[in-house]
Amino acid sequence: MHRKESVLETLSLPPEVLADLSELDAATNERTIAEGGGNNAIGPGELLYGVPEAHIVNAAFSHHGPHGGRFHSPQPGAWYAGVELETSVAEVAFHNRRFLEDARLTGQYAFDYRDSLSDFSGQFHCLDSNESQACLQPGPIPQCYGASQALANALLCAGSNGIVYPSVRHSSCCRRPCPTRS
Repeated sequence: MHRKESVLETLSLPPEVLADLSELDAATNERTIAEGGGNNAIGPGELLYGVPEAHIVNAAFSHHGPHGGRFHSPQPGAWYAGVELETSVAEVAFHNRRFLEDARLTGQYAFDYRDSLSDFSGQFHCLDSNESQACLQPGPIPQCYGASQALANALLCAGSNGIVYPSVRHSSCCRRPCPTRS
């Protein structure tokens, strides 16, 4: 059985309070719900088990925004990986700023952020120039996601492993050509 890790494990609270909070977290956490088979958009067989940090990967596919993201509809979520650390920072900063703006919060805020190193092996779809033009518009969000979500859905239905594309938020990111087209 896999360990259902939670941010609650880091809190210094009495055991009975942690037990109650853990029960509430398990009942409302999208990742633990998906891992238990309770998410209609993604099943336990589509998630990762038995490897270090599997809960982080599973969370990416289980937690989703109300409008989805550039290459995924509102359900399920998607795993996003940048080639360069600066790309990851630019993407996270952009979305945290949007979160604060949408919540109408002003002032300065600090967010905890953890970057993970990942390794991928497989055939991935690389955007051609027409797809890049249609799918990599910086805004307005979520309207600019229409073409990219449609492409992602078509690729997913065709069995694609994912999409390789340059970051919209980090203009100097790696723009190496894709080695293959799938």
